[in-house]
Amino acid sequence: MANFQETSMAAIFQNRLEKWSDNPMCAYKNDKGVYEDISWKQMNEMILDLAGYLLSKGINIQDKVALFSPNRYEWWISDIAILSTGAVNVPIYATNSAEEARYVIENSDSKIAICGTKDHLKRVLEVKSKLPNLTDIICIDELDKPIDGVITFSEALKLGAAANKREDIYKRIKSIKSEDIATLIYTSGTTGNPKGVMLTHNNFVSNVNQCYDVAPDLFKYDHTLLSFLPLSHSLERTVGYYLPLYTGKKVVFCGDVSKILEYFQEVRPTFIVSVPRIYEKVHSGIVSKMSVEKPIKQKLFAWAMDVAKRNLPYICNDNPRSGMFAIEYAIANKLIFTKLKEKLGLNKLQFALSGGGPLSVSDAEFFLGMGIKVLEGFGLTETTPVTNANRPDKIKPGSVGAPLKDTQVKISEEGEV
Repeated sequence: MANFQETSMAAIFQNRLEKWSDNPMCAYKNDKGVYEDISWKQMNEMILDLAGYLLSKGINIQDKVALFSPNRYEWWISDIAILSTGAVNVPIYATNSAEEARYVIENSDSKIAICGTKDHLKRVLEVKSKLPNLTDIICIDELDKPIDGVITFSEALKLGAAANKREDIYKRIKSIKSEDIATLIYTSGTTGNPKGVMLTHNNFVSNVNQCYDVAPDLFKYDHTLLSFLPLSHSLERTVGYYLPLYTGKKVVFCGDVSKILEYFQEVRPTFIVSVPRIYEKVHSGIVSKMSVEKPIKQKLFAWAMDVAKRNLPYICNDNPRSGMFAIEYAIANKLIFTKLKEKLGLNKLQFALSGGGPLSVSDAEFFLGMGIKVLEGFGLTETTPVTNANRPDKIKPGSVGAPLKDTQVKISEEGEV
């Protein structure tokens, strides 16, 4: 059931499904600690079943559905299912308290809440009496015992399949207008309660296309991404989720961000989207460890870092190394860089995107010098979010790069964007 006009990510998913049906769309670590792939076809079955359940519960176009969960493949299923009904996804940060969740659900007028874990369910149930418009709650995790007014994710899928609403779902997807609201993302303001940022389907579709335009050649290759930033944030949602969906790249979910280095070593991603703190953590950890090594190792590392610094003009401008420096770099790469990246689980990492805050020049240059292209960008939740980005052949550490295609940036008299 392809050939949808690509006015929404739900439509784009259906079109890409025709091309990559049996390919792994994403993967997660199961209860046995083994990574398990989920194909595009399997994801689609669950998406249609959940969308069918939502329709059977009376969800109409532009109704609101809250999604209160950490990163997991069911977040994707819930999101595309919500969008496929023409409804609006209202994500809630997984770290939010019961009262913070209540405010978002109430203010958005969400009719259904999807909770990731039993703990998230507990938080919603604590404030359920204050939410008269919340008619149904779905819990992704299985329950120890039945709870009135709560249905599990697996039960919702079964009921949705039995409802047989697929033709209705396809009609809903086709009815989506690009200017329809796709999501409400609540961000904390400087004063008062969080404000809901209204983003349309066109906001996401256009920004995904703009991000793709930054480096289209990058997506010609197979990539494995690691998802660890919160999907409730527009950066991960647009660049770490919708962009790989758009380009057919596999994403592996990090089940515990506190174990991010362990996941790097196990997954060995080729592409990551991160915030500066992760780069800083890795960089400072290596420097700290080297400070207690033997003097000979410290000298060798210092020499390698000098080589890395001299490599910056080459890697930042995508120019091949030449002459004696090419030989010197090859030695440093063999003795230090390759081993270091192998130990960190970054030996396959080709590109790394950084956003959500300023990336220090020293952190950027550390990874760039070793041959990992870190592309820093800039944006706002209100811009879905990317407005600027460095390009692979023109990287300037300490800058956020040029505006994306079809983006205008104005500078005030004070020098601010």
